[in-house]
Amino acid sequence: MAVKQNDFGAIGMNPVYRKASYALGAHRLHQLPPDEGVEVAFAGRSNAGKSSALNTITGISSLARISKMPGRTQQINFFRLDENRYLVDLPGYGYAKVPERVKLHWQHTLERYLQTRLSLRGLVLVMDIRHPLKEFDRQMLLWCRQVGMPVHILLSKADKLKRGAAQRSLQTVENHLRSIQMEQVEAQLFSSLKRQGIEQAQARLDIWFG
Repeated sequence: MAVKQNDFGAIGMNPVYRKASYALGAHRLHQLPPDEGVEVAFAGRSNAGKSSALNTITGISSLARISKMPGRTQQINFFRLDENRYLVDLPGYGYAKVPERVKLHWQHTLERYLQTRLSLRGLVLVMDIRHPLKEFDRQMLLWCRQVGMPVHILLSKADKLKRGAAQRSLQTVENHLRSIQMEQVEAQLFSSLKRQGIEQAQARLDIWFG
């Protein structure tokens, strides 16, 4: 799949992420690349803006496919930064217009990937700022706490709320993190449309990728 480069502007962009290119898509775990190097995965509900966040952080407008139909990403997509580092786009959770057997397949596949993938160093959890902490989000946070998986939260579509409302949503998430004893997890405002929060998100990726 060819990826069209699109200049989103150089200010604040780490050039490493602009090297991202599509490597492969896997429907089953045996199709994944060798479990070596470093991976950072992006997870979120199917309409949370996950693909847009990936495109904005890398500065490549068509890296991850974007569709108005929730659940377009129905495979584990790997984007190569170099020989040893990948960004991973996980299937959006909550897509309703697929058979139940497909939902169950992806639930099992994602659980196995997250639990067994040794090269996975961190999880970026994308939440729609207007609807944070849905059941899936809470489940993912509890799982990350249980297994010690580093996680970073992007409150996407921050441009949809006024500043005060956005800050209140951020505070709600931070309060929840404290309540489940995950104070070390950082949450931030993010907007693909306004290009808000890119440097902060990249700084977290820099730490995980080393």
